[in-house]
Amino acid sequence: MRTKSVGKKKINVVTLGCSKNVYDSEVLMSQLKANGKEVVHEDKGDIVVINTCGFIDNAKEESINTILDYVEAKNRGEVEKVFVTGCLSERYKPDLIREIPDVDQYFGTRDLPILLKHLGADYKHELVGERLTTTPKHYAYLKISEGCDRPCSFCAIPLMRGGHISTPIEKLVSEAQKLAKKGTKELILIAQDLTYYGLDIYKKRALGDLLKELVKVDGIDWIRLHYAFPSGFPEDVLDIIREEPKVCNYIDIPLQHINSELLKSMKRGTTHEKTDALLAKFREKVPDMAIRTTLIVGYPGETEEIFQELKDWVKEQKFDRLGCFTYSHEENTGAYVLEDNIPQEVKEARVEEIMEIQSQISWEKNQEKIGQVYRCIFDRKEGNYFIGRTEYDSPDVDNTVLVSAEETYISIGEFANVKITSAEEFDLYGVLV
Repeated sequence: MRTKSVGKKKINVVTLGCSKNVYDSEVLMSQLKANGKEVVHEDKGDIVVINTCGFIDNAKEESINTILDYVEAKNRGEVEKVFVTGCLSERYKPDLIREIPDVDQYFGTRDLPILLKHLGADYKHELVGERLTTTPKHYAYLKISEGCDRPCSFCAIPLMRGGHISTPIEKLVSEAQKLAKKGTKELILIAQDLTYYGLDIYKKRALGDLLKELVKVDGIDWIRLHYAFPSGFPEDVLDIIREEPKVCNYIDIPLQHINSELLKSMKRGTTHEKTDALLAKFREKVPDMAIRTTLIVGYPGETEEIFQELKDWVKEQKFDRLGCFTYSHEENTGAYVLEDNIPQEVKEARVEEIMEIQSQISWEKNQEKIGQVYRCIFDRKEGNYFIGRTEYDSPDVDNTVLVSAEETYISIGEFANVKITSAEEFDLYGVLV
């Protein structure tokens, strides 16, 4: 009978929030493993490290509830220690210490070496770029910068993540090479702002330069771009997307709104006209590109007339992918001085209206795909279906392609050509060809 050695504590890392947090948890886990620690992700452990999100009210509520759940587990003797890190802890540390004192220690977003020390581990500089990935091994997030210098009035990220710091190209290429050797085929580039990449260290927008180096990495088949800021978007990137087969015809560009008055209040550095011109440029240079965006409704001063402008614009633009959120009134942000004058039920009704419009757009676009053949990568098997994605779809947030598991077999993490036979709002069904 095997027994756990005395003093050998299993560390459970729990990740909340966005893909940037996923990346940070993976770095933490890699460091712990290199120190000989037994580490798991969202499983049972003696010590719990909760990587929190503090972006908007719903995310903060989830983070606090998760902390309280593990504190209760600690009080019942089911876990020995609870540590909290990430954005919520960075932003509200004094409040959290006062309100939830049973947590053993709180850490900020840039306290990794100190956190490791409390876990009995040393920060290993030689491991920079190493991660214990928590995603399926065939895709991984590649965080190209930390923090943000943008002044968006609704956003608390600079308060939690600090100013923009780009990671040098050679370090990112090295990280991509290591991931490729482990079987990663798809890189999803993430940052608070891809558009700003390179300005701090190269004195120019260098996203295009980075892409030119990443496409040279053997084993990487797809490179996907997430979270590009519209103002100052480097147009050379569009040429690379069009011409380089490895760079997916896909971009995630959170536009937030279209009314010029609200965009000015949001400090987005753009207008309705400039936004339309940018989208026209995208479609002119890369006609086959899927554009994903996110919108905020219920921002202070969003009248029915302004909301109607937003709805009309969504119908006109026909985005391939779209997400919508209610405005969250965040302390210490620029918009906090404004009156949060849209009732929550109105905000939520507006989200439903936007998503209903988008659902119809998505259904119509998917009907056009019937009979077409797409190269898909397969992420998992669920029930009677293998679940895959086209290059126009990012994991967890976009459309999926379903192929019957009763009639065929597909290896997870492999590419296959699929002919689409039917389509719903967000799912495509097909057969191998």
